[in-house]
Amino acid sequence: MDTTLLFQLVLNGLIVGALYGVVAMSFVLIYKASQVVNFAQGEFLLVGAWVCWWLLTTWPIPFWAGFLVTLAFMTAFGMLLQVIVLRPLIGEPVISVIMATVGLSIFFQALMKWIFGVFAQPFPPIFAVERVRVLGLEVQSVYLASLGVSALIMLGFWWFFTYSKHGLAMRATAFDQQVAQSLGVSVPRVFAMSWAISAVVSAVAGVVVGVVNGVSSALSFYGIKVFPAVILGGLDSIVGAVLGGLIVGVLENVAQYVDAEWLNWGNMYQIAPFYALILILLIKPYGLFGTRNIERV
Repeated sequence: MDTTLLFQLVLNGLIVGALYGVVAMSFVLIYKASQVVNFAQGEFLLVGAWVCWWLLTTWPIPFWAGFLVTLAFMTAFGMLLQVIVLRPLIGEPVISVIMATVGLSIFFQALMKWIFGVFAQPFPPIFAVERVRVLGLEVQSVYLASLGVSALIMLGFWWFFTYSKHGLAMRATAFDQQVAQSLGVSVPRVFAMSWAISAVVSAVAGVVVGVVNGVSSALSFYGIKVFPAVILGGLDSIVGAVLGGLIVGVLENVAQYVDAEWLNWGNMYQIAPFYALILILLIKPYGLFGTRNIERV
């Protein structure tokens, strides 16, 4: 039993899991505000990564400048998407809005392939040192940077929902849209804000993954990979999203280790979270921190 490899995989799982938690928070943010599951979340990662890659490879600008421009673009992108495509669907059955997000997913996948091609493209070198040692284990510099960014985003979410006026308005809208509107909260504006924040946060994750693995249409799969984390933590819980992301990140890597050492089934890294998803739905369908809805008829 190679314990060093196991510890390495657990450490990598925690770092990647923090990134999953950030994307899962984006899922939860949209669901809490509008009761819609956004199946185009993975495409937000894809669009953000391609935009940042295009800026860095087309214009002679440093990474930090391209990154900030990407975040500004994704803010406008998320708001316009909600205003133009999704706002006209307010009042329609939820399934109609969900199918609209599925359509957006397919559209943006095809659009990115048409614009940038189907082959993975590497990011320009960003860090002078590619790997550093942490507790005797080698970790990619971009993973450590992503851990710091993920922690900052989580702290930002906590501050936003606890102290900011817009965050309190978003919490009120998530609790009851009619009551929030009666108190002077602009529900359409809250919806647009939630989509903008979700797009920005997802773009951060997309850039990090793109720096590690290159930018390709495979990035959109992260939206599906994060879904077990969302269900595990609870579809309407920000804390649950973070915890679910960490659990799924570790589970992936431990499953890979167990498969390599003993099972030899292959591909356990990809499918273990979905086995966990099935178990979660069977045992605790509302997740660890999700709100249990009780309906009386």
